[in-house]
Amino acid sequence: MADGPVAQLLLQRLEGGDGGLDSLELASALGLDHQVVVGAVKSLQALGEVIEAELRSTQRWELTPEGQETAQDGSHEARVFHSLPPEGLVQSELMKLPSGKVGFSKAMSNKWIRVEKNAPGGPRVFRAVDSVQDLVQAKLRLVQEGEAEHLSEKERNELKKRKLLSEMTLKTYWVSKGSAFSTSISKQEAELSPEMISSGSWRDVKFKAYNFSSKGILPEGGHLHPLMKVRTQFRQIFLEMGFTEMPTDNFIESSFWNFDALFQPQQHPARDQHDTFFLKDPAEALDFPMDYVERVKRIHSQGGYGSQGYKYDWKMEEAQKNLLRTHTTAASARALYRLAQKKPFSPAKYFSIDRVFRNETLDATHLAEFHQIEGVVADYGLTLGHLMGILKEFFTKLGITNLRFKPAYNPYTEPSMEVFNYHQGLKKWVEVGNSGVFRPEMLLPMGLPEGISVIAWGLSLERPTMIKYGINNIRELVGHKVNLQMVYDNPLCRLDT
Repeated sequence: MADGPVAQLLLQRLEGGDGGLDSLELASALGLDHQVVVGAVKSLQALGEVIEAELRSTQRWELTPEGQETAQDGSHEARVFHSLPPEGLVQSELMKLPSGKVGFSKAMSNKWIRVEKNAPGGPRVFRAVDSVQDLVQAKLRLVQEGEAEHLSEKERNELKKRKLLSEMTLKTYWVSKGSAFSTSISKQEAELSPEMISSGSWRDVKFKAYNFSSKGILPEGGHLHPLMKVRTQFRQIFLEMGFTEMPTDNFIESSFWNFDALFQPQQHPARDQHDTFFLKDPAEALDFPMDYVERVKRIHSQGGYGSQGYKYDWKMEEAQKNLLRTHTTAASARALYRLAQKKPFSPAKYFSIDRVFRNETLDATHLAEFHQIEGVVADYGLTLGHLMGILKEFFTKLGITNLRFKPAYNPYTEPSMEVFNYHQGLKKWVEVGNSGVFRPEMLLPMGLPEGISVIAWGLSLERPTMIKYGINNIRELVGHKVNLQMVYDNPLCRLDT
């Protein structure tokens, strides 16, 4: 039965009576669930002063599901007693009975049973009395019959402790006539529609009172992780500086593009399994631009373009090995190779932000899986001065001005610089990036013209995010230790403040 008809019945009962009525008694009289009547009461309350409803709370005792079973079949101790034959029962067999463990303990406390420890076949349980009175069952049946008040507080608490009885709070309404009582009720409108305004019908419609203290429902929605907030800002900075985003949709890369194309020798420690995740299936890549591969092989093993190379036996099977890319510089190599195939050459600025993988030992500032941000500029006559100038501009846009540069070595850049920023939380200088000028041994085999310089820099996404949001341990930012409340609470990223 819907709220409307129930509300009408409630009003009719009030009209015919002298005083008020109880919502629980009305539900029982109408054969309805009490909550249906409560819904009707609240609907009438929303109409104004039609009724008055006083909320009343009463305590009552109810049997738990286990209590109902005990009231029907007897207590565990009584069931154990009645299950013992005159010759007794081996204790281990008794414990297998459904009521065995609980019933044995209670029956022993009541001195209804005894144990003969030295009996043949192991300890044996016998009845210690001829008959028993199951008071627990009797007390539960009193509650079942609505006579819980006949039990003492101690008895009720004992049954509650055994989880046979529970105390319930019952909330009911005492309903009486209001100052605007009427048995004919009409639905009040909640919204003013355009049709009401155009037709003028709003003049004859009764509206619900507006609740100005209502807070409304908070909008449901997801919340961006701090990494994604900072990533958005980095991407915006690159776009503002005129960069084009490189495709980085391949987590799996061949050793050729990840190492060889970058003039990184095949015996370099970075190719060890302790530093790189290699794939078992598929273990090798097959599709390569073979004319370019031959030029890369030559520069590694024999030298060229004014370089003596590394002078070792370069192997194709080593270059074919598949791995989880260790840096997005592999994507930069692919982009520069594509740029070299376009004639005539035109200057370019590329960037990428994506995930990379390294077999790192985890600590407060290192993960085995993280994001790398990379910027690449290709043009004539670029120098280390251009690189330092663009780095200063780039990091200033990030809101990071306290920088230090340190000379470094990279197989594919010369000169090379590491970029450090002072982390106030860790109280130390933290590396936030690496940079350099790509070597001719990397660029010329691609087919780029002589005189072209390429400056590049890379940094992790995680470390600037830690600096921005004051996070001291990278494992609190990424991984299973992340507090999702942190994702909810952290503000928008504003790197320029």
